[in-house]
Amino acid sequence: MKLPTPAFPRERRRRGVRGLLPILLVAVAVTVVAAGLASAQRRWVVAFANLTEEPGATLEGTGFTGPEVRESFALAARSYPIDLVFYDNHRDDARAVANAEAAIARRVDLYVQYHRGAAANATVAQKLKAAGVPVLTINEPVPGVPLYALDNAGAGRMAGEALAQFASRTWSGQPTVAVVIGRVSAAAERVPERVGGVTEALRRRLPAARLTTLDTQGNPAQVASLLGAFLAANPSRKVLIAATDDTTALACKAAVEAAGRARDAAIVGQGVDRTIHGGINDRKEIDPTNRNSIVIGSVAFYLDRLGYEVLPLALRMLRGEPVPARTLTPHKLITAANVFIEYPPYDMN
Repeated sequence: MKLPTPAFPRERRRRGVRGLLPILLVAVAVTVVAAGLASAQRRWVVAFANLTEEPGATLEGTGFTGPEVRESFALAARSYPIDLVFYDNHRDDARAVANAEAAIARRVDLYVQYHRGAAANATVAQKLKAAGVPVLTINEPVPGVPLYALDNAGAGRMAGEALAQFASRTWSGQPTVAVVIGRVSAAAERVPERVGGVTEALRRRLPAARLTTLDTQGNPAQVASLLGAFLAANPSRKVLIAATDDTTALACKAAVEAAGRARDAAIVGQGVDRTIHGGINDRKEIDPTNRNSIVIGSVAFYLDRLGYEVLPLALRMLRGEPVPARTLTPHKLITAANVFIEYPPYDMN
């Protein structure tokens, strides 16, 4: 009987390879999936150097403070694979540079810089770039670095539009004057841009309304005398009041009521901090139950939610995705009609 001819060694090797191929493919697939999971689960170390942590010091010509900004980053980071390292620039150039050097030594993956000082910011960016650490800045531009910033001019236009719409709807045909009041000359905080936006909108919408600016130098106690004199000089006119911040807006309300002119005035503030929308147990000026207030609204700056806007940009940078050179805050007019949508009662607690 003729026995089957045995396969040549090369043929046996081919059959062996073909038999192993499915196993190899599965192994490669498992490796790829594991690598993807490891990449997806990677945690990044992000440094945030805050403008200042000084208690009571307010930011950007609003009522927000450094600790509120820091808390927004801490809360926002819970939703991302990010471990935060905090630094306090203390509004000091030398401290800002030292903080960046400390972050480089710590080998952070990305640095978020919030500081007012062009020379110091340029030095910080240069040091971090040399160390291979990407940088994202807040409110202060640095050449070649992505920026997240407030749109002060846009916020001002929004306030001016709201006042003009109110006047057209409520006081049509009646003589009207307008006033911008607050820290109108605070250039470092870009308040003049805010004033310019208000002026642009009012002159476009109400060209006949005479516009006056009153500078409180950041002291709300000056509102009563400045605005009181303005009201006395315009006894028979309706008055549109654009306050550069919410504390000033509330001081304006008190001055108008003290002068007995509540029927003649409408006020819009800027910021939407707790002084005007209140907390869970605070008095609320902008509230659904207070729709007849002469403070008809305030333009939101969302500094208490800054981390929720900035950290997604940081994560995109870390993943190598493109980000805009300049991203602006999505300002919104907050009124009694929408305050609970933007600041629900449970969010205030």
